[in-house]
Amino acid sequence: MASKKLLIIGFVWPEPKSSAAGSRMMQLIEAFKAGSYEITFASACVQTKQAFDLDSIGVSPIRITLNDSSFDLFVKTLNPDVVLFDRFMTEEQYGWRVAEQCPKALRILDTEDLHALRKGRQQALKDNHEFDRAYLFNNTAKREIASIYRSDLSLIISEIEMNLLKTEFKIDPDLLCYLPFMLETIKGAWINALPKFNERQDFISIGNFLHDPNYDAILFLKESIWPLIRKELPQAEMHVYGAYLSQKVKQLHNEKERFLIKGFTNDANHVMQRARVCLAPLRFGAGLKGKLIDAMQNGTPSVMTSIAAEGMFGKLKANGFIEDNSSMFAAKAIQLYTDEILWNEKQQFGFETINKRFSNVKYRQKVLQDVNKAIREIDIRRQHNFIGQLLQYQTLQSTKFMSKWIEEKNKN
Repeated sequence: MASKKLLIIGFVWPEPKSSAAGSRMMQLIEAFKAGSYEITFASACVQTKQAFDLDSIGVSPIRITLNDSSFDLFVKTLNPDVVLFDRFMTEEQYGWRVAEQCPKALRILDTEDLHALRKGRQQALKDNHEFDRAYLFNNTAKREIASIYRSDLSLIISEIEMNLLKTEFKIDPDLLCYLPFMLETIKGAWINALPKFNERQDFISIGNFLHDPNYDAILFLKESIWPLIRKELPQAEMHVYGAYLSQKVKQLHNEKERFLIKGFTNDANHVMQRARVCLAPLRFGAGLKGKLIDAMQNGTPSVMTSIAAEGMFGKLKANGFIEDNSSMFAAKAIQLYTDEILWNEKQQFGFETINKRFSNVKYRQKVLQDVNKAIREIDIRRQHNFIGQLLQYQTLQSTKFMSKWIEEKNKN
């Protein structure tokens, strides 16, 4: 039996050492490889030096062009069984082309996180207002929900977002597939080899600085939380790691205050294992937070806001404390940093969370089953999804005709 072909259209090239989104994409690639798919990864984005070498794992990388009919010939020749769009913006650009050239291909959207939720929370914070439905039902939501309807299946990383889509936006559950991070089980040998409480020191925060929630969190940490921690723990240092270091982030570096901007690290595990406590004071965002996964995998308890913790622990206990008030956040960070018994207890909760909630064996099998079922039932699924058909109708295809206009303009 011939292998099925999967085309992934990436918003960017995967950078697993730079972002949670990059790690997520590599997990998806590994899941489909486990299902014996022949994978092509295409992107119009420029590759950076942090981009993963896809050739090394048997994935074919292809550079494509935005707003250009050369993609039509490429996708028709490839003739994939499944096309996966990396975020709704990619589906807007290429979804209609795939639908025209390969109408039988299953179209999957990986939302990464709900952009509308993140944008709405960001605006509410800016306005100093409580987040509510008025902020959720924003212009980004209109585009993102339309993209979900145009797709045959959407991968949703958080249970919270699954519930939001079903209750607030009334999305048919058959169009959604809950798929969190897919991680290796943490075994005893790994745990035993990790540095112990007394072998660690200082605080850590980590995250891609191109991501607005991360910059805001570091600013909030420096101005409202770190002074309170430093007052009680004057010898401790705050180490901040992240890719794409900008000048405005560099300006937060202050050796006198022991607030140290370290920038990109090639080995997140190493720096996380050296730290005693991870701090994640995110004030807006969506999806699951890769920094908390890194912390749990490396036995580093965390203090986090409720937005940072969202969707992570389910009914299990957190690997630290969840606090939104800056003074309480600082107090819990100090307590966790100085209490070895408490620290060890919280560390174990992290291992338990990884093993019980993010099993790569369980969720690889689930996504392959859901995709194969959707392929078999593709005609019936599309008949039931009338709104999706409606949104493919020519009078509602503004992105299609804008793309065609740009292509003609570029020719001239």
